Amino acid sequence: MASAVCGRFLLHRSTSRFLFCSRAVPAFSSPFLSRGHRLEPGDDELYQRTTVSVMQKERDGGILINSYSSAGFNIDGNRVFGPCALLPPAILQWNVGTHKDITEESVSLFHMLEPRIELLVLGTGARLERIDPSVLALLKRKGIAVEVQDTPNACATFNFLVSERRVVAAGLIPPSASTALEVQQE
Repeated sequence: MASAVCGRFLLHRSTSRFLFCSRAVPAFSSPFLSRGHRLEPGDDELYQRTTVSVMQKERDGGILINSYSSAGFNIDGNRVFGPCALLPPAILQWNVGTHKDITEESVSLFHMLEPRIELLVLGTGARLERIDPSVLALLKRKGIAVEVQDTPNACATFNFLVSERRVVAAGLIPPSASTALEVQQE
């Protein structure tokens, strides 16, 4: 009971004398301990240095597609000729010629991976082409989302997803040589 009474009446200093009041004042209200108060280091702490040893470096961002052409791809400085399958960290030749060659057998490579990939990006060449619905249904049953695009957009999408550290793979067919700038000879 005495502690409750003492807690209710705190001693404050007036300009001329001490007063009892019932106003609540923080217990540690001191002009020396304020919000901006900074403790100085002791003599033994003054000359110590903090060192950090990195035991394992953070994994790099993964493989990125630097460029593409009708002959193939430049992937992290590696020149890959023809269609390829990107299964980070591996780069493999993919045995397809056109979008019509993308079958359940040719995508079996992607759904047998461990850890499972979240998304498969398929680049179908210079133009967006339709993939056989049975192939898409198989990948859906295996829990793999599929993004079918033309190869230039598929490369950009793959790079973006890799930079977000997503578990992604790609099957890319090089775009055919552009005929827009060719001059017809007579």
